[in-house]
Amino acid sequence: MNFTEQPLVFQCADERLIGIIAQPSQHAVHTGVVIIVGGPQYRAGSHRQFTLLARDLAQKGISSLRFDYRGMGDSEGELRTFAAIDVDIKAAIDTLLQQVPSLHSVIIWGLCDAAAAALMYAPQDARVSGLILLNPWVHTEATAARVRLTHYYLQRLTQPAFWWKLVSGRFAFLTSWRDVLYSLRSTVLQSTDDRIKSAPQTAKQSHSFVVKMRDGLHCFKGKVLFILSGNDLSAQELISLTEHDRHWRNALQNQHVSQQFIPQANHTFSSEVWRNAVSKMTVDFIIKGDQA
Repeated sequence: MNFTEQPLVFQCADERLIGIIAQPSQHAVHTGVVIIVGGPQYRAGSHRQFTLLARDLAQKGISSLRFDYRGMGDSEGELRTFAAIDVDIKAAIDTLLQQVPSLHSVIIWGLCDAAAAALMYAPQDARVSGLILLNPWVHTEATAARVRLTHYYLQRLTQPAFWWKLVSGRFAFLTSWRDVLYSLRSTVLQSTDDRIKSAPQTAKQSHSFVVKMRDGLHCFKGKVLFILSGNDLSAQELISLTEHDRHWRNALQNQHVSQQFIPQANHTFSSEVWRNAVSKMTVDFIIKGDQA
């Protein structure tokens, strides 16, 4: 299917954002996609991932807008964190729906901290019918410590390179043991803290972006697809979080939430095979939702 790409300058508060809309020649699908950039990068994405995804979508009859939020890429404004871009996401959705009037709703697509931003934003905007979240950022000291212990140090024991370093005297015992002890301490302290406190009620956690993400997942009424890499610490942190937090576990078990895994993929799905797998999952999710 033929498609066009159109650069846009649109307003967000008093500043100008830069985006590109990819549109098919025939709008077979009435759900559009807003691709949020995860920082620090711009609208093309790592190894042109967002550009190639937008073109794949357009060839399947799906319109999309990829853009730089304020302070990112070529857009105006001060650099801000992913937790402070609700206004930018709304401006992008407004723009896509204005530019492509045949669209009835949008899906937000985000990788890493952009996925976190999407999950926090979605419940407040009825125009958002779905979310596609790749390796969402749920980093905390406790989850990072657990992942280091279970998915790095334990796996290292099965790797020939580790034993070669050990017998050749190149293994840094002091540094490695210091890190292991730090990870164990962080995990034990967090486990103790979890037993003492009720997670939803603590003042500290009530302001955590991870809790806001979880609450967003609870409140959002549309379909949600998580796409996770097998070779990525961010994905492993989400898995660890769901294993140790019943509120996250319950949210992910909701019937409108699904998960897909790409076993060997890294954080940004950098190979053509992984990128194409993500694109196919994205297209299938959108078309199935559009036809529902």
